[in-house]
Amino acid sequence: MKLFLLGTFLLALTSIAVAQTTSAPPISRTVSGQVLKSKDTPAVRLEFDKAFKYAGGHSFVLYEVANAEQHFFVDADKEGRIKRFYWIQFEGYLPANTNTYKYTPTKVVNIGGFDFIADAYPRSLKGNLGRPDSDGNRARAFLVGKGFKMAGTEILSQRLVHLVDEAKRNELMIIYIEDLSDIGLSAADLSEGGSARARWPEISQGLLDRAQKNMKVKRQ
Repeated sequence: MKLFLLGTFLLALTSIAVAQTTSAPPISRTVSGQVLKSKDTPAVRLEFDKAFKYAGGHSFVLYEVANAEQHFFVDADKEGRIKRFYWIQFEGYLPANTNTYKYTPTKVVNIGGFDFIADAYPRSLKGNLGRPDSDGNRARAFLVGKGFKMAGTEILSQRLVHLVDEAKRNELMIIYIEDLSDIGLSAADLSEGGSARARWPEISQGLLDRAQKNMKVKRQ
């Protein structure tokens, strides 16, 4: 069973189109080769290892409360099967609301002079993946549209979140995702109570190390 079942995500795309009532903001970041540049919010330069190819980007209004812009760099085979990829998301609340981003950090890492809240988790992509208009389902639908699919349904996900402003109304999120097939474990094995849970500290640290190794972050 593949991550991106075409029928499921065609349905998701339809639901997204129905739910979307606010015009999507224009894409304001630029990509050249392995480099993604943002002039503001924040002003940053992200460079990815040459194994990761740019798969494109899009923007939308998330849940009618925030502007979101996503970009993707993927390591995939000739059939479009993804072994690992980076999902970069610039997000900020709309002026019409007073919402703020709320996180309870358990780990903070500094990358290129930016503090990122870091958390990781194993996940199975079988079953219910939540609201079709979520940023995650939009990301998956976008990649399906570009001809990509995950190599398997069991993944590791490293999330890195930088809060851009003191008001905590804008964020830069970098998510690094790997297929779990190579180590012969499932998300359930690594989750709380799973048969390989004792290995999670080592595996999650390795995931964070690889996420940082294959990208460079620099202030613009």
